[in-house]
Amino acid sequence: MPSWIGAVILSLSGLLLSLPAGAEVKARSCGEVRQAYGAKGFSLADIPYQEIAGEHLRICPQEYTCCTTEMEDKLSQQSKLEFENLVEETSHFVRTTFVSRHKKFDEFFRELLENAEKSLNDMFVRTYGMLYMQNSEVFQDLFTELKRYYTGGNVNLEEMLNDFWARLLERMFQLINPQYHFSEDYLECVSKYTDQLKPFGDVPRKLKIQVTRAFIAARTFVQGLTVGREVANRVSKVSPTPGCIRALMKMLYCPYCRGLPTVRPCKNYCLNVMKGCLANQADLDTEWNLFIDAMLLVAERLEGPFNIESVMDPIDVKISEAIMNMQENSMQVSAKVFQGCGQPKPAPALRSARSAPENFNTRFRPYNPEERPTTAAGTSLDRLVTDIKEKLKLSKKVWSALPYTICKDESMTAGAANEEECWNGHSKARYLPEIMNDGLTNQINNPEVDVDITRPDTFIRQQIMALRVMTNKLKNAYNGNDVNFQDTSDESSGSGSGSGCMDDVCPTEFEFVTTEAPAVDPDRREVDSSAPQLGPSLLSGSLVCVVLALQRLCR
Repeated sequence: MPSWIGAVILSLSGLLLSLPAGAEVKARSCGEVRQAYGAKGFSLADIPYQEIAGEHLRICPQEYTCCTTEMEDKLSQQSKLEFENLVEETSHFVRTTFVSRHKKFDEFFRELLENAEKSLNDMFVRTYGMLYMQNSEVFQDLFTELKRYYTGGNVNLEEMLNDFWARLLERMFQLINPQYHFSEDYLECVSKYTDQLKPFGDVPRKLKIQVTRAFIAARTFVQGLTVGREVANRVSKVSPTPGCIRALMKMLYCPYCRGLPTVRPCKNYCLNVMKGCLANQADLDTEWNLFIDAMLLVAERLEGPFNIESVMDPIDVKISEAIMNMQENSMQVSAKVFQGCGQPKPAPALRSARSAPENFNTRFRPYNPEERPTTAAGTSLDRLVTDIKEKLKLSKKVWSALPYTICKDESMTAGAANEEECWNGHSKARYLPEIMNDGLTNQINNPEVDVDITRPDTFIRQQIMALRVMTNKLKNAYNGNDVNFQDTSDESSGSGSGSGCMDDVCPTEFEFVTTEAPAVDPDRREVDSSAPQLGPSLLSGSLVCVVLALQRLCR
């Protein structure tokens, strides 16, 4: 071959090599990308009409592209916003469950208390009239304290109920003994006999167990709904890391840059991106599931032995039964108190001439169920609990399921049927890497998201701790114990049936010794309330003889 021909060939080769690559093949149009980009609300001034060299791209493949640097930045921010919205929308069910059910339960419990107080007030006004109205603050204070406990007040239910019965005994003791004057110290001594004499029969003991357990369960359950609501609201507001944002951009909008705006990500590719971005949220799942299980257990208690509705609806009748017990045993109770606290001073002549008011001995007529207030919040506790249990069960594993819920959406991924026609992060082809397991530590080899497994999200750890604390409270409530005021007595440590009787066995009521009050000795002073209290077994033989002799004289 002549030398000049070789020279020509070399010259032509050099010329071809010096031409830009785009001169060999006509650049593709970016018309489809321009249309999709404009539909997102972005200015078309950013986007070229034809593909350009992609050396400037920082996230997407640096090949011929329809994306400028400004476009990549804007689409990166768009992918972040869309991800945040996706998580909020996907967790919408669990958030609305806790928000709406908390509102419903809280409304129900508050209205239940209002109805119970109104029912008691109406019944007692009809029965005792002015006598009740003059002492109504004792009952008002009871309901005030119950409401304060329910709303999170620092109230020891057992002590509060004991105080209610002691105050009621003081008031009734004065009413059944109008011929005497009682000082504050004497009345304090009287109140100390509440447990020993059981003037109200077994009602206080039963009611204390029922009220304590029901209120602990109700308050803790509503607190649980509050914590669930707050945790769900907080966790659903994600703050993606820079590594997550890069992965989201690559998955959602690098197809735009490659001129493939209609090609959706492969499903398994989406799963790996979401598992990397939501790794910390998945770690919440274990504690969340334990919390849901504890909520379900307390819900079962609310349906059964700790049903606050079955406790509060008839509370007026139960208290009236206690008052009738006191009326029937008034003389025996007075005698015992006089023995332990000393002989009281007589009242002034005008007052001592009066006997116990006749209308105080009025008996309560049996209540008619049709007269009871309408059901609180237009529903019943059983219906509310049944509804919330179904919703709670559906919310289990919600956080680890987020990637699957997001990636199964047809608008998000190409679906399993299009594994060969989906975006795999580089091109339109099958996605080959394996799917990562759930949780932070399992993302060490995530091929799509750069995850630092040595730095757990502090915010998520705070939510885990909040759930752990609430779960502990729920477990205590399930056993009838308040985490702040755990009862150490045998009465409230067992499970019970809600009747107030342990193991279906109720102890017999206090056996009163029929003894009338001893004769008044004007010179005898009242015994100090701090003095030792005398029980029947400590009475001397001579005192018994004196009492019997006085009984004969009275007859």
